[in-house]
Amino acid sequence: MIKSPEVKIGNICIGGNNPIAIQSMTNTNTADTEASVSQCIELFDAGAEIVRLTVNDHEAAVAIPKIKSSLKKKGYSGPLVGDFHFNSFELLNAYPDMASSLDKYRINPSNIDDFNGVIHITKANNKPIRIGINAGSIQTKSKNILDDMVSIALKYAQDAEELGLPRDQIVISVKISDVMECVKVHEMLHKKMQELKRVYALHIGLTEAGSGLKGAIYSTSALSILLNKGIGDTIRVSITSEPHESRTKEIKIAKNILQALSLRFYHPQIISCPGCGRTDNEYFQDLSQKIKKYVEDNAEKWLQINPQTATLKIAVMGCRVNGPGESQSADIGINLPGKTEEKMATVYTKGKYLKTLKGKNIYNEFIEILENFI
Repeated sequence: MIKSPEVKIGNICIGGNNPIAIQSMTNTNTADTEASVSQCIELFDAGAEIVRLTVNDHEAAVAIPKIKSSLKKKGYSGPLVGDFHFNSFELLNAYPDMASSLDKYRINPSNIDDFNGVIHITKANNKPIRIGINAGSIQTKSKNILDDMVSIALKYAQDAEELGLPRDQIVISVKISDVMECVKVHEMLHKKMQELKRVYALHIGLTEAGSGLKGAIYSTSALSILLNKGIGDTIRVSITSEPHESRTKEIKIAKNILQALSLRFYHPQIISCPGCGRTDNEYFQDLSQKIKKYVEDNAEKWLQINPQTATLKIAVMGCRVNGPGESQSADIGINLPGKTEEKMATVYTKGKYLKTLKGKNIYNEFIEILENFI
């Protein structure tokens, strides 16, 4: 299989042998510099490696250099991407400071004002560009929209190359909201690129996944299938935010997808059983939640002490059916015996029995063991 070329986006590289990069997009009014800077910081702090902003009018274009400068003063150097539709050439041409401040441009050929002009500006500024085809905005009357999306994406990418933009400055995407169509169109694109021996870096994701649990599940389903097939160089989880909900939810979901597939590791993993009739459910649920919260609250500190903590597996199990085996398979595990009058738990480290805890202090004693283990 031919690998995608490495594409440099500011201080981040995607494609080639680089890890899958996580990106997100602000939902602030870009012209509101203070709000946009604040949300960019929130996203970078949560683990976004690339942040995209809408550049839809003159006010937004003027704000971009200010946002870039403000972030730099605050110690943030992550790449910013400008999201352009309809008036991309007009804005990039009219505001050269904005064009040079951005680390990458994103255009949609279905609604672009001057593709050739945008590519010339991209080349002049030595920037990468994402050529993104969205099913919702594609201008086609064909019944086979997936074929059209693939052919249009490759056509415009080739056009960009013929205009002098190197392949390692081109990222393409083909996005649609249906999970299985998303998988299919990316598989088609990947296969076609391999056949043509003309491979581009890929940005993958659902166009509109929805909100809440549904959005998380649909995004996870599509991205997991594709990433497990080796398709994709950077991902975006597109979740409809609830009112006043933090945009960082997208980042958390993306991190968990990559960690579940063992593609990247960000935090210790807790393995816990669902509980059943054999379990002292109230006690088990309370213990597991307290351990989970302690791990979440201390993970960053642990990672600074020992980066390998990101791959740590901690088992919290409720009875003797699967508990001993899961606890011994984890790096450190605590296993309750099930329903007993006496509160007790068995602790294992690195697959070996360590000790049995009894009484009212089980949680505190396990935390002490855990901290010593770290």
